[in-house]
Amino acid sequence: MIVTYNKQQVGDVLMIIMQDEKKQPVSFTRVGDVTRIFLQANDEATAFNLFNASKHLGEISGNGEIALSAQQLDKLNCLIAEAGFSDVLQYHKPRIVTAQVLSLAPHPDSNHLKVAQVDIATEVIQIVAGAPNIEVGQIVVACLDGSMLPSGKLIFAGELRGVKSAGMLASARELSLPNAPQKRGILVLPQDTKLGIPFNPTQHWQG
Repeated sequence: MIVTYNKQQVGDVLMIIMQDEKKQPVSFTRVGDVTRIFLQANDEATAFNLFNASKHLGEISGNGEIALSAQQLDKLNCLIAEAGFSDVLQYHKPRIVTAQVLSLAPHPDSNHLKVAQVDIATEVIQIVAGAPNIEVGQIVVACLDGSMLPSGKLIFAGELRGVKSAGMLASARELSLPNAPQKRGILVLPQDTKLGIPFNPTQHWQG
C-alpha cells in the first residue's frame, strides 16, 4: 500500500494505491468524499481516493509518499466502512529504507548490470543494479516493492533480463535530493548508518 499526498499539485486529496493495476480495466464508485477504484474483472480494490483529506484526518505532513499515523489510518478505515465498502487498509512498513550491499555477482545477460544481495535488517533481498559506483559493503538506499519515488514513479518487484529483483537501489537524483549530482550512481550513506530504517533526507543527506 502506497499513500500519497500533494496538496499543491493535486489538492486536498489523499491517494491510496493498493496494487499495480497492470493496465487492466478499472472502474470507480464515489460515496461522499471516498472513492473506491477497482478492477472490472473481479471487483478487487486497487486504490482509494479521499477528498477533503485534511478535514477528515487533520493536518497531513509531507509531500509525495507519506506515512499515516495509526489514528489517521483508523479514521480512514472508518470512513471507508461508513461509505459502505468492506475493504480494510493495513498499516504498511516503510518502503524506502537504508540497506547494505553484502555481495555482487555479474548479471548473466548484461555487461553492466550486477546482481546484489542486500541486507535490509529484517532480511536479505536480491536487487539487480546498474550503478557504476556500486561496491560491496556500501550503505545505500533500497526502494522496496510497492514504494514510490518523489517523482511519482512506482517501484515494484520484478525481473530485469530474466533475473528477479526485489526493488531498486536509488541515486540522490532519483530521491529528488537538493543539489543531487546529475549523473548515474547510487547514493552512498555513512558507514555508521543503521540498517532497515526509513530513509530521511534531513538526517541522511548532506548535499
